[in-house]
Amino acid sequence: MTIDQLQKSFPDENACRAYLESVIWRYGRFCPHCGSVKSWAIKGETARAGLYQCADCRMQFTVTTKTPMHSTKLPLWKWILAMYYMINTSKGMSSVYIGKMVGVSQKTAWKICHAIREMMDMSHEKAPALKGIVEVDEKYLGGKPRKEKGVVHKRGKGTSKQGILVMVERQGPVRAELIDSDSHEDIAPAIERHVGKDAHLMTDEHKVYRSIGKEYSGHSHVNHKQQEFARDGVHNNTAESFNAELERIKHGVFHYLSKKHLQRYVNEVAFRWNHRRSVPQENGKTKMVVLPFKEKLRSLLSLASWRQVRRTAIGSIYSCSIFV
Repeated sequence: MTIDQLQKSFPDENACRAYLESVIWRYGRFCPHCGSVKSWAIKGETARAGLYQCADCRMQFTVTTKTPMHSTKLPLWKWILAMYYMINTSKGMSSVYIGKMVGVSQKTAWKICHAIREMMDMSHEKAPALKGIVEVDEKYLGGKPRKEKGVVHKRGKGTSKQGILVMVERQGPVRAELIDSDSHEDIAPAIERHVGKDAHLMTDEHKVYRSIGKEYSGHSHVNHKQQEFARDGVHNNTAESFNAELERIKHGVFHYLSKKHLQRYVNEVAFRWNHRRSVPQENGKTKMVVLPFKEKLRSLLSLASWRQVRRTAIGSIYSCSIFV
């Protein structure tokens, strides 16, 4: 969808609000304060557009109440435009450029971007477990340490960078979450949360995966230390591809990713990865095709309810989401 097509789909604020209501309240309007499905529209010369009052708790609300857009003073069109850029770009877009494209300050754009990333977090949803062939790998993400004379900085597992466990179903979705270490105590619970027991794990030679793999239908591994990266369909190159996406957003777009907000950036990459579908090709191979923007937008807004990010006293943000 081009910008011209986007503007035709959302010509004014009423169209934007109607779309949000059709997606966020797709099963019927409900009160975000108490969950009641009984409410009425407040109309009048002084009433805000899209304002409702709950028949049970008597609280007033709009479609953005208790969502990441809660109490926004910005036009809804600016929110949709920011979502358009974040969803459609292959490596994301910095708050500096989002601010320029949308017409807001960098500080405002920074909060908008994190609010959208809050909706991209699917860790609290009842997503189906990964199945089939599931590749697992760890990724360590962060900036290069400063050069110090006589000091040799460790790489890989010995680094002080933040660890990320990546679990990806071949030709399917990915799950990625931060881990404190590459120990069995940190890796095993994460895999158990996201991967079905009937899956066949494919990993590298890390010994932790060998003990974990015994609990699944199968486990194969390649030995990267011996320069073995693929063997008769055994590899974790798909997980490595996701890791490469994380590196690209760091080097090409954001340059610095703090550990405090890193999970949100990982969620953004995972959201774009998960909104593709596999299309068989004539040569027998499979191509991953990106879903249409409107489909991705519906998926994003369907996760908006009861999620919020708010400013801290020092200008940062924190999540105050309630998952039901």
